[in-house]
Amino acid sequence: MIPSAAPEGDRLLAALEATPGWHRLLELRPEIDRDVAAGVLDAAARLADDVLAPLDRPADIEGCRVEAGRVRTPSGYAAAWSAMAEGGWLGVDLPEERGGSGLPIAIQACTEVLFDRACPAFGMAGGASRSAAILLQEHAPDDVAEDWVPAIVSGERTATICISEPDAGSDVGRIRTRAERAGDVWRITGQKQWISFGDHDITDTIGHCLLARSGDQPGGRGLSLFLVPNRRADGSDNGISVIRIEEKLGLHGSPTCALAFEVSEAHLLGTAERGLPQLFTMIAMMRLQTGCQGLGTAVRARDIAEGYAAERRQGGRPDAPPVIIDTHPDVIRQLGVLRGMTGVLRAAVIELALAMDLGHIEPGGDHGDWAAFLLPLVKNFGAETGFQAASAGIQVLGGAGYTQEWPLEQSLRDSRVFAIYEGTTGMQGIDFLERRLVREPAAFEAFMARAKGPLARRLAALGEALRGADAGDRLAVADDWLRAGWLALTEYLAPRLTEDEARPAIAQISERFAVHEAAITARINP
Repeated sequence: MIPSAAPEGDRLLAALEATPGWHRLLELRPEIDRDVAAGVLDAAARLADDVLAPLDRPADIEGCRVEAGRVRTPSGYAAAWSAMAEGGWLGVDLPEERGGSGLPIAIQACTEVLFDRACPAFGMAGGASRSAAILLQEHAPDDVAEDWVPAIVSGERTATICISEPDAGSDVGRIRTRAERAGDVWRITGQKQWISFGDHDITDTIGHCLLARSGDQPGGRGLSLFLVPNRRADGSDNGISVIRIEEKLGLHGSPTCALAFEVSEAHLLGTAERGLPQLFTMIAMMRLQTGCQGLGTAVRARDIAEGYAAERRQGGRPDAPPVIIDTHPDVIRQLGVLRGMTGVLRAAVIELALAMDLGHIEPGGDHGDWAAFLLPLVKNFGAETGFQAASAGIQVLGGAGYTQEWPLEQSLRDSRVFAIYEGTTGMQGIDFLERRLVREPAAFEAFMARAKGPLARRLAALGEALRGADAGDRLAVADDWLRAGWLALTEYLAPRLTEDEARPAIAQISERFAVHEAAITARINP
């Protein structure tokens, strides 16, 4: 029931070529060219169609369960994991010396879109593991990185991000899990929850990238970052047990675990009591993944809705055969909205991924600041676009879309959590305002150096007023600032879109911007 991924592969390739950063990347890395990208995306689309998409609905029905203290994943996951590993998909952008392919993040992000379009629940395992490998590559001691990164890339091991606790979700400063040092060994005791693939049966060894309190300082300053394997070096159990798996609205094929750690041996990553800023290496990659998940969900909804509307016959003159519904003006409008929202998000995801790439290659430029500006926008509006597109697709299908005969009802359930994990909408708004505008204004300046349209100028005026406003008033309009920023970014990206994407994307954009502009102005200038 899920159409082929190949058309989206073509759209992703076209979006790469429409992005200035892609051409700069090709200049800096001459071994990469259009044919390389096209070949990778073609292979990714085949894997998505042949291996991942067939898992999606059965995994949703079967779900995950705990047996004898271990999590059992849906049938077919182990074989799919092997296919991902054998194809090199777990290390697309990791260094060749660690077993990866050494390709750009932008190409990896495009493959992520195709995989998440096919089966986002399964993709939760690969996304966390790959992001952990990047974290370990940067912050782990050499012997730990040499041991773990190639093992993750080869599919022999998996990894998680392990932050939240029963009384400390987004408020990481209240983490109570303790890390105690005994000679050369660190030991972790506490509980963690909301851990995607915290336990499973697709690999024997799982490493948890975990924040724990190692010092006496309050808040985030006393936190250190650790790698906590589920098995010790001798193969024995490392004191990690599954308390439960959550019963969720969607993503039934992804086990969300609560875990207990009892004096579990751990490797310190990076510098003690600097764990939170170090962990953002991994969080940034997972927020980009959320944008990819949202885009994958959105293009799946678009493709299903367009295919259905091109075949479904309904309405027209009563004395003539019914007409195909994609000729009805309101269906044309609905499909246009779907094309517009997916086109903007695709351009934004690729822009962010390329900014990350160029930041590594040209560290003296403003690419890192530009990526910092884009990251909360792509995370949040990737999440919202995926959910909204699934809902819009259901509307095009009508009653059929509300049934399990079509996969959009599952997409709606699966995508609802995208706006919650890796930082809620409210957190992204605060980050986009307080960090990207007020505390680290270079991020906002990187946007203004690129964007010259009317909305960019209006956003600049709002930004100047917000910097001088009371902190409480700023926080009250952080969501409006986030949404105004997305509209200004939409204006900047619109020239790269196809005509059938650009027209609905910028329809009444000035009026939509004005709603948030008025809310901000009213609050800071009562």
